[in-house]
Amino acid sequence: MIYRPPTELKIFSGSAHNLLAQRIADYCKIPLGNATVASFPDGETMVKINENIRGRDVFIVQPTCPPTNQNLMELLIMVDAARRASAARITAVIPFFGYARQDRKDQPRVPITAKLVANLLAASGVNRVLTVDLHAQQVAGFFDIPVDHLFAAPVILQYLKSKALNDPVVVSPDVGGLKMANAYAQALDASLAIVAKRRKSPTEVSATSLIGEVDGRSVILVDDLTETAGTLTAAARLLKEHGAKEIMACVSHAVLSDLGISRLKDSCITELVCTNSVPVREGSGIQITPLCIASLLGEGIRRIYGDESVSSLFQIPGA
Repeated sequence: MIYRPPTELKIFSGSAHNLLAQRIADYCKIPLGNATVASFPDGETMVKINENIRGRDVFIVQPTCPPTNQNLMELLIMVDAARRASAARITAVIPFFGYARQDRKDQPRVPITAKLVANLLAASGVNRVLTVDLHAQQVAGFFDIPVDHLFAAPVILQYLKSKALNDPVVVSPDVGGLKMANAYAQALDASLAIVAKRRKSPTEVSATSLIGEVDGRSVILVDDLTETAGTLTAAARLLKEHGAKEIMACVSHAVLSDLGISRLKDSCITELVCTNSVPVREGSGIQITPLCIASLLGEGIRRIYGDESVSSLFQIPGA
């Protein structure tokens, strides 16, 4: 059977990032759906959808950023409410997919939590997932439902090109980010370097060596996310020791903790460029430049709703 778009598109928001959801709805030129999301006195989540969604194509916007468990549970409950209200199709729009770093068994007797979360979403009634810059692309394969995995690179690259940096070099702060950094370097017509790191603990990182030339040049550190900023600040110290003139960092998801803010304040990173996939902390005392991805997600929603191809939205320029 060929799926036909329902007669009406509906976008709802959880409590994690209402501002982004509103901007996405504005891009799609529709009002944000009316839903009540609250907590009972004992902390349990209460959801009520306050309008008819029978036969509608429903998109629920909810990044699973901290408080991760609360936001994830809220998303599952919203999906269940939409399923029981007879929505024709439910798409979970997850700008930041929490638990994506737990994607393999790197120690004995540990879970693969990214797969567990994928199973929970499908079991709750999600028909499709729309997300941005998964920590590991193979996480999309953990789902038994379609996943549209978009990239924030076009949004970030547009900003970087407007900076007109002199003789820039793109640096990957670890081996795992080399492919992304290479794509940025090609798109910016810049050279490429890489920092080798050794992780001491979940919050402590040591940068050990540098491959590439950064002396007297503008450095762009590229990573998918930062939380404690250990990887970025350790890499920045090493780059400064090798003569880097100025260092800016670009990440898709700035899920910054207090430790991360403190480290960035004391680091030689002059600017942190990120997207608004999660709420950006204001007044932190460091220069954070959040770039809006509402049009990227809104275009993805528009194409999914209209059964159009979204392949071009998957591409990283130069990759």
